Amino acid sequence: MTTTANTAQPAASEPRGSGTPPSLVPPLGPPTRMRQPAMAARTLASHLRVIAARRPNVPLVEVRLRVPFASTAPLHPARASLLCETLLCGTAQRGEAELAEALQSLGASLWVSGDADWLLIGGTVLRDRLADLLELIAEVLAYAAYPAREVAGERDRLRERLSIARSQPAVLAYEALRRRMFGDHPYARQLPEPDAVSKVSAAQLRRLHADRVVAAGSVLVLVGDLSPSGALDSAEAALGGWRTRGNPRETPPLPPITPGPTVLVPRPDSVQSSIRVGGAALRRDDPAYPAFELANLVFAGYFSSRLVENIREDKGYTYGARSWIDHGVAGSTVVVDADVATEVTAPALLEISYELGRIASLPVSQSELDDARQYALGTLTRSTATQAGLASTLSTLAGAGLDAEWLREHPARLARVTVEDVAEVAQRILAPSRLVTVVLGDTGVVEPSVSALGPVEHA
Repeated sequence: MTTTANTAQPAASEPRGSGTPPSLVPPLGPPTRMRQPAMAARTLASHLRVIAARRPNVPLVEVRLRVPFASTAPLHPARASLLCETLLCGTAQRGEAELAEALQSLGASLWVSGDADWLLIGGTVLRDRLADLLELIAEVLAYAAYPAREVAGERDRLRERLSIARSQPAVLAYEALRRRMFGDHPYARQLPEPDAVSKVSAAQLRRLHADRVVAAGSVLVLVGDLSPSGALDSAEAALGGWRTRGNPRETPPLPPITPGPTVLVPRPDSVQSSIRVGGAALRRDDPAYPAFELANLVFAGYFSSRLVENIREDKGYTYGARSWIDHGVAGSTVVVDADVATEVTAPALLEISYELGRIASLPVSQSELDDARQYALGTLTRSTATQAGLASTLSTLAGAGLDAEWLREHPARLARVTVEDVAEVAQRILAPSRLVTVVLGDTGVVEPSVSALGPVEHA
């Protein structure tokens, strides 16, 4: 990851007698107001909300359909994952190959993904064939067939991928952290077990689709070289009659995250320890969120952060460390991760705790804040510079109940953050006493030194 901090070079020559010393980094100017694309929005007769934005870079349109898909059922992750894999395996009108041929004839692509909150259908189409792609999406939504043969094949492939994923320490460590933070909440079990996937039938997928793939609460975002009002009319024609019998279900609120002993998760003979630290964070609509976003960057949110400088550049404990903010419908969390050699597990934990304590108890410098702010503004600009980036950003914001106005005003909110704002929110969110820690590794080797830092328990 490349940062903008401290990369500017002084001019080749300075006017004599100017009295102004050369500066490596120019001072921050006023925040650039993000250009608002021409947009329109409409709620269709089916209760589907549609947002269309004009971004005439290339003659393409990006499509993002976000469907609420939360559930507290223990087997929901397995069914939802397999549904994502088989949604495009054919409809009542055409088989999987015919559906693929129809997409190809439109110069279009479609893909499906999901998480604990949403089912997301995304794709790209030539501008002049948008109406045809929306008709094809409507067909999939209303008449997805889930043929038994195709479901069986995708089920086997999904089981194999899950078995491979569950052998990866990064996956296991993150899953252990989520269990520690969330207990029995659905967010604790996002990755299904392969054995659970084996029990999912085509008939169950058809019932799940009929019950849960619903228009109410769903949001369709269209971004590209289009007329916003014309795009809304196309969406109305294709999806205004999308009739569903089910209703979206709410994700239960996140339970309070209770600090406690460091959790040791065994991975015998591992040469590395996967350290994960997590806690509650602020939602995007919280007034203090801009300050927290910058506090997180200063701590470990980008390559020039304090933690990276400490345990990578200075001590060489890891190739990389990071922290990020994970936003869900039920709430937001902050996660810190670092993979370190087994023999430096306890020293790395000590330095992570030190940096968390430092940012929670001592003000950041103005230069640290300004560098993080420049990075945040640049990242925000890059994330919306393309049609695909803008479509994904608008879809994500819509899922959080926010709109393009939030996006347009966020640079100004970041510009107003002060050192005092960062200190207040870091003390409230990033203090080590408010967080939980999980270590996946060779517990027999690391336990004596880790327990010297504080209480431990075994998963």
